[in-house]
This record gives sequence, C-alpha cells and structure tokens, in this order.
Amino acid sequence: MGPFNGVGVIFALGAAALHVVIFYLESFAWTSDGTLKAFNMTKEEAESTEKMAFNQGFYNLFLAIEVFVGVFLMATRNPAGKALVIFAVCSMAFAAILLYVTSPDKRSAAIKQAIFPIMALCNLIL
Repeated sequence: MGPFNGVGVIFALGAAALHVVIFYLESFAWTSDGTLKAFNMTKEEAESTEKMAFNQGFYNLFLAIEVFVGVFLMATRNPAGKALVIFAVCSMAFAAILLYVTSPDKRSAAIKQAIFPIMALCNLIL
C-alpha cells in the first residue's frame, strides 16, 4: 500500500473534525446549556472546571491540527505525513480508552470519541 490511504484519511479527518468541535465546546462554550447537556454537568461543575476545560480544548485542537498537517503531507507524498496522522489518531484513541476506563459515566462519549481514530488507525496501518 502506498503512502496515501483514502479510507484511513477520511476516518482521520472525521476524528480531527470531532476534536475541533470538542475544542470549541471546551474552550468557548463550556458553560452553555448545550455543552452542559452534552457533558452531563451542572452549571456549578462547569464553572469550577472552566479554566481546565479551556486548556483541554486546546489539546484537542492541537491533535486535530496534527491530523490536518499530516494529511496535507500525505497528499504531497511526504512519508512523514502518514507517521504524523498515525501518531495523532493513536493519541486520540488512547485518550478515549483512558476516558472509558477511568470514567464509567462517560463511556458512551468515550466510545464515540474512539471510533474515528481507531478506524483511521486500522486503515492506515493494515
């Protein structure tokens, strides 16, 4: 298989898009009604974790940027691109697995967060 895998790239871009949405929710809409519902939090919980969520949101954005840069490099046939995408989706997948293991009340979110990166990884390395 060559350095470009369309199916793997589509899943990686889906993972990146989800992480951009999570970035927005955590960094700019953390105390909004929609975010409270999505993360199953009270207003008080959100307010007490707002600074942490702001920072965490940027971690999610940086993971998405890794995928975007990696896909660009893959499109130019630069082999570093595939390595960058694989590293980013591995980070995303392991973060989702960690969430699943450590937060039973967030297992549904963890599964949703893991699907795209795991599918990307499977398609990129097989």
